[in-house]
This record gives sequence, C-alpha cells and structure tokens, in this order.
Amino acid sequence: MFPRELPLPPFHDPAAAGRWSYRPDAQALFEAAQDWRERHAIRPAGADAFDLHLLLVDEQRDFCLPEGSLYVGGRSGRGAVEDTRRLVEFVYRNLAAITRITATLDTHLAYHIFFASFWVDSEGRPLQPHRTVTARQVRDGEARPNPAVASWLAAGDEEWLREEAIHYCEELEKTGKYELYLWPPHCLLGGEGHDLVGAVQEARLFHAYARGAQSWTEVKGQHPLTENYSVLRPEVLTRRDGKPLASKNADLTERLLASGALLLAGQASSHCVKSTVEDLLEEIRARDPRLAARVYLLVDCMSAVAVPDGKGGFVADFTPQAEEALERFAAAGMHLVRSTEPLAQWPLLGGR
Repeated sequence: MFPRELPLPPFHDPAAAGRWSYRPDAQALFEAAQDWRERHAIRPAGADAFDLHLLLVDEQRDFCLPEGSLYVGGRSGRGAVEDTRRLVEFVYRNLAAITRITATLDTHLAYHIFFASFWVDSEGRPLQPHRTVTARQVRDGEARPNPAVASWLAAGDEEWLREEAIHYCEELEKTGKYELYLWPPHCLLGGEGHDLVGAVQEARLFHAYARGAQSWTEVKGQHPLTENYSVLRPEVLTRRDGKPLASKNADLTERLLASGALLLAGQASSHCVKSTVEDLLEEIRARDPRLAARVYLLVDCMSAVAVPDGKGGFVADFTPQAEEALERFAAAGMHLVRSTEPLAQWPLLGGR
C-alpha cells in the first residue's frame, strides 16, 4: 500500500502558482522539511519498495505564467496557472509516495531555427512569430535564414545554411507531425522566463529535502538547427549530408522506463508533453507494449497552446491535437488520471 496522503504544508500559498515574482527560500524549506519528516514519519526515498517517478515537463515561467512570452493559457486563459496549483498540491499530498521528481528545462539562446530572429523574407525584413515556414517557401526565397547567422553557424556560407534549412523543413514535413512553426523568444538561458515557476520549485525542493532525494533536471533545446519539443530526442537527428545533427537522450529514456510507475505533467499537452510521450511510447512499443500500463498522464496538470487574437478567437489553437494525442496514448495502454484522485484509486497502481 502507498503511504497515506499528507496535509498541505502550512507555508503553501495557492496564489503563488500565478505569481511571477514568487521565489521560495531554500534554507527555510530545508528546515521546514526536517520538521515535516519527523512529524509525519516520512521515510527516505531510498527505502521505497516501489519507485514512483514524477516527470515535470517544462514547468517554466515563460510557459506557466501570464507574463511569460509563451504562456500556455489554454482556451480558458487560466490553463497553466490552474495546472500548477493542482500539480504542487498533488506533490505535497503524495510526498511520502513519490520517489523521484525530474524536471525538464526548455533552454534556448537568441537564435534558433524555430525563432523568428533566425529568418528574413525575400527583402531582408525579419519574419514574425506565430507563422509556419515550409520547405517550398525557403526554396522560393519567401523565407531565408538571416545572413548574419551564417557568420557564426555556417562559417559565412549562406548557401549551405539555406540548403540545411530546406532539408530541415523537408524532414519535419515527412513525419507529418509538424511544419516548422516560428515561436516568440522564450525560455532564454539566463533570463527569468527560463526559471521554474516559483511554486513548482518550492514543491520539488521540499520533496527533495523531506525525502533525501536529489532534485534532478534535464536540459533540452540548445541546438540552433533543430527543435527539441521532446526531452527524449530532437525533431531531426541528421544534417543534409547525413552527419549527426543532435542525439537522443538515451540515459533519460532508460531511467524513465526503469520506473515502477511514471507520472507525467507539464506544458504543453499539445507540444512538449505530447512529443515526449510519443517518443516514450515508440520506445515502449519496440521493447514491450505492456510497459505502457506503467505510464500515468496527469491530464488536469497540463494544457494546450491556444494563442488569443485579441478579438475573442485564437491566432493558433492546438487543443484538438492535444486531445487526439491523449486518446492515442490511452488506446496504447497508458492511463489518463487526475491529480485529485488518490493514488490507491488509479488503475493498476492501487492494487499493483
């Protein structure tokens, strides 16, 4: 049986889930965790008979707070904020049962192939975010890599970079998953938007201190010539000449598949969560399809990208793609669960 659910700690403030300025005091958390461990007889994570691993996908300020440059508000406009509140309360209630927490960090620099800064039009004017770029448009010169980028990325060879961009768009289009979509700058390394939401950082540190478990992180998305929605692999693995462009995260894949049960939450259900689960499912099918039953998706702790147009509609709404993906994952044997349901009531998990 799982340890009983715990009360929410006295320092928890539900409103912190929506505050950009909120930052936990790590030393105060460490001291509070010692008291909490003694008061509730919480054992070290290393003593767990069952390994319950929580993967938090990109719970960063730029995605999870309205001030963020790529806020995942969902259709309601409150999506990620409410997701965060539910998520941290889930961690606190189930702190004695969760063995490990791993947080992924979308991590970018000023120029990436999926940023508008990387591109100009036929007259040399910068492209704007929230549009697609196709292989045909690059071939025809409607969109081309910013010549300034070639100086440091391609040793000044603008034609090589253009051909590489065509290859990249073609590879994306072949898979049928995505066309190249240009995003506004987000999760820039060194900026506040890259940080985990303060309430999430607080919950994972409290878990680490209370259970003697490390606060693991996985960085993704730094290569300028490929997207990395999934933490397990980039969207494109090879250059036009067949040489490696980027590599899969094989170590993390093995750690996730070795979990007794894997729980996933994060942003966005239409992109980084979706791609991570798709790549995980591909590995599961190649090894043993029955492993899918060990995966639990916290559907009330994730939202889809929906970009408001300021007129009551949306510039882009990826909710249907997120819903279709969740249906596929459930059909493959994964479990769609809610954070408010006790672990003992989750399919298979309660009785194990």
